[in-house]
Amino acid sequence: MKSFLFMGALLGMANACNKNTTPTTSAAGATASSYQINGQLQNAPAGTKVYLAELGETQFVSRDTATVDDKGQFTFVGTVPEDGLYQVKTTDQNQVLIALKNGARVALTGDAQKLSDTYAVKGSPDSELLQQISRRMQQTKIQTSRLEQRYNQAGQSGRADSMKLIEKQFYAVQAANTAQLKVAVRQNPGSVVSSFVVASMIDPDADFAFADSMTTQFKKTQPESRYTKSLVARLEPLRATAIGTVAPEINLSAPDGKPVTLTSLRGKYVMIDFWASWCGPCRRENPNVVKAYNKYKGKGFEIYGVSFDQDRDKWLKAIKSDGLAWTQVSDLKGWESAAGQTYGIKSIPASILLDPQGRIIGKNLRGDALEEKLASLMK
Repeated sequence: MKSFLFMGALLGMANACNKNTTPTTSAAGATASSYQINGQLQNAPAGTKVYLAELGETQFVSRDTATVDDKGQFTFVGTVPEDGLYQVKTTDQNQVLIALKNGARVALTGDAQKLSDTYAVKGSPDSELLQQISRRMQQTKIQTSRLEQRYNQAGQSGRADSMKLIEKQFYAVQAANTAQLKVAVRQNPGSVVSSFVVASMIDPDADFAFADSMTTQFKKTQPESRYTKSLVARLEPLRATAIGTVAPEINLSAPDGKPVTLTSLRGKYVMIDFWASWCGPCRRENPNVVKAYNKYKGKGFEIYGVSFDQDRDKWLKAIKSDGLAWTQVSDLKGWESAAGQTYGIKSIPASILLDPQGRIIGKNLRGDALEEKLASLMK
């Protein structure tokens, strides 16, 4: 079961990296063009250090340090090169994210011993929006953690039916969380928090239309934002394989050495199945694919298997061992597979479902989800 993209950053997990650099801010007097963070902490003895770090592409970058006075107060003042997200922390276990831009006046309060659970921000609409999303994500994390525990317990007891039910509940919770994130983003298209959410917490492959639509707005409202630029870069290679587009051609060799094109299967619902003999999750998923294939192969459903193998013998052995009776092709180039490059495949198993005209209508349908989708298409 999947976890949320960038959940750690949003919820302030302790494994966030910090890099010591020369501070770019100071506690000097604020001006109209600078930001100011005024903090009020409980349970923070005088002399307690508070750290400010910028959320970079892969880690937090240290920007400033303040000291709590005998009233529990601290202040950060400075300027930022662009609107962005920043971490305020006393320890790795007590940290929060806020949004900063020049001219912002942020009031931050909370208990220094349990900052993530008790903090509140005022004066910054972006930071207030980020806090709302953070709390929503925290609730979702609690729900999914409980479901994961139940799922593992059911697995240890061999209760397969319970595992399937819990898995459906897990994905339903994730879907509800994503829907709420989308509402918040649509309502705040000019906020840096919204572009951060789309760039970091929405899967652009699964939600291409939404991500593309919001990116179009961000290019107008936040053209210079690092998150907008990141989205533009990520979406471009996905455009050719977005839901609703005609799938790009694949022309690779079958086990007998003869080339087989993807378009040769037009007229049927086709699932392109990216896998490899060495991929454990792929091999575990194969029984589900075999089951769906045997049920619908006579009703207009076909599979076009693309292997990321490099060893021909291991590829052929896995086909026979797993009973993969559908079309199989490979150029035996592993991750450098021409088809994998065309479709931007970064992990396997991966699958793409096509309608009889070759248009993409679904992605990564696994387990019961594939059968349920085929049942709805072939009523």
